[in-house]
Formats: sequence, C-alpha cells, structure tokens
Amino acid sequence: MTRLVLTFPDFDPVAINLFGLKIHWYAIMYLLAFALAYVLMRRRLRHEPFRSITKPEPWSATDIEDLLLGAIAGVLIGGRLGYCLFYQPAHYLANPLDIIKVWDGGMSFHGGAIGVALALAWCAWRRKRPFLQVADFLVPAAPIGLAAGRFGNFINGELWGREAPASLPWAMIFPTGGDVPRHPSQLYQMLLEGILLFVLLWLYARKPRYRGQVTGFFLAGYGFFRFVAEFWREPDSYLGLLGLGLSMGQWLSIPMVLAGVALWGWARARRISDVEDGAAVEDGAAVEAQTTPPDVEDGPQ
Repeated sequence: MTRLVLTFPDFDPVAINLFGLKIHWYAIMYLLAFALAYVLMRRRLRHEPFRSITKPEPWSATDIEDLLLGAIAGVLIGGRLGYCLFYQPAHYLANPLDIIKVWDGGMSFHGGAIGVALALAWCAWRRKRPFLQVADFLVPAAPIGLAAGRFGNFINGELWGREAPASLPWAMIFPTGGDVPRHPSQLYQMLLEGILLFVLLWLYARKPRYRGQVTGFFLAGYGFFRFVAEFWREPDSYLGLLGLGLSMGQWLSIPMVLAGVALWGWARARRISDVEDGAAVEDGAAVEAQTTPPDVEDGPQ
C-alpha cells in the first residue's frame, strides 16, 4: 500500500534578518503570546469579580503590566531551568554554562509554570492581593499563548510526533525526523492545550467563581490535555518512555491534574468570593443578594 503523506513545509526559522540581526519565528510567537495575553487580561477587567473589587484598590491596567512583566521573566527563566533540571540534569550539572545557551533550544512548560507561579506570588505580595485571586485573573489568558508557542514549535520543525499509521491523511515527514511519516503533534497540542482549553476556561471564568476554582480548572485541564497529546508526541531521544510506558511530559502532567482537582474542590469547600458589588456566588453563578429568614438557607435563584 502506497503511503500518501505530507512533506513538512520548508519554513525558514528566521522570520526577519536585519543586517545580521536574526529574529526567529519562535521569538515572534512568544511576543504574540504576550500581546494576546495583555489584550485578554484587559477584557478580564470587565468580568466579575475583578470589575467590582475595590480592596486594597481596584484592578487596573497597571496590575496587568506588572503581571505581564513577571510572567515573561517566569516563563523564560523557569522554562529554561525546568528543561535543564527535568530533562537533562546530568548534562547541565556537568556543563552549567550551557544553561544560558537558550539559542540551542530547550524550554519546559512545567518549569515555566513554576516560574510564573513564583512571579504571581511576588506580584500578589507587592499589591497586597490574595495569591489565588491574582492567579484566577491571569490563567484564562494563558492557553492562547500556549497555542502560539506550539505553532512556533511546528514552524521550527521540532517536537514532532510518533510514527503515524498509513491511513492517516495528514501524516507528515519532518526534515529532522527521518524518512518516517509522523503525527504533527505540535498542532495537536496547539488545538488541545491551546485553543480548546482557552475556549473552555474562558467560558468557565466568565461567571464569578470561588477564589481558586479558575486556577484549579486550568491546572487540571492543561494536565489532562497534555497527558493525552503526549500519546502522539515522540518522546525525547535522551529519555525515551519511562515507567508504565509514559513519557516525562505525562509524568509531569499527572501532579498537575491532581493538584488542579484538589484546588478546585478545596476552593469550592471554602466558598470564598471576591465579588464586592453585593452579589453572592453560589456554585459558580452570580446571584443577587436578598434578605431571607434566618432559618432559610440561601441558594441559587
């Protein structure tokens, strides 16, 4: 049976070359991701509870700028250190100067997530806001940035998928993947971890939720979609498949799912709402406050 496969488009990884200064498509995808995050967070200012918060001061564009700068530093530093520690610790411990060679590639989402969490903690402390309130504000904008990053991986022809069956019409041969038709797993991840997660999370976060529920949804959602997408992604050659036939990405995703589910349940049990305009939050829906007899329990209206 003759295979009909696609050949990877001959993308030039360098998008702009100005007098020897090379700007890669991957860098442009990062810039696009941060620009989209800024636009989306501006829209978040119109959503509850952030529209009504007044203590210690109202949310504003200044908060967004501080968060974005912190997130950029967290993604770059945490992503690089996470890759070095999670994927090739022996090499980088023996060659510590290679850590700064970001031009050779190597970024970890899970390391970047830790870096962003630390940046959010610093911003929350500086602004005297609850950490989970700050996290709930940021995370709905994160998946669309992840989608941009995965598309950058595709343009670079890196992080390609496992060998695809002969019947798959979009199987693709990548220049660095040998003469083997593969899954374009970068696009799978872009659709699952990026676009689909963004749509689900954005719709979920449009209504007021208890503090921490939006962040829990993001952690569990990303971990789940990443775990699924890894079944089509070729494991790193220097690691291969680990215990139970799972990749490193899958093993790192399992704690995210568990942490997200635990955080969501904990937030629902605590029932802390940040809405300050007289509305109550019950099971994720904004409910107009009303007077009820002492022996009658409030509930959704």
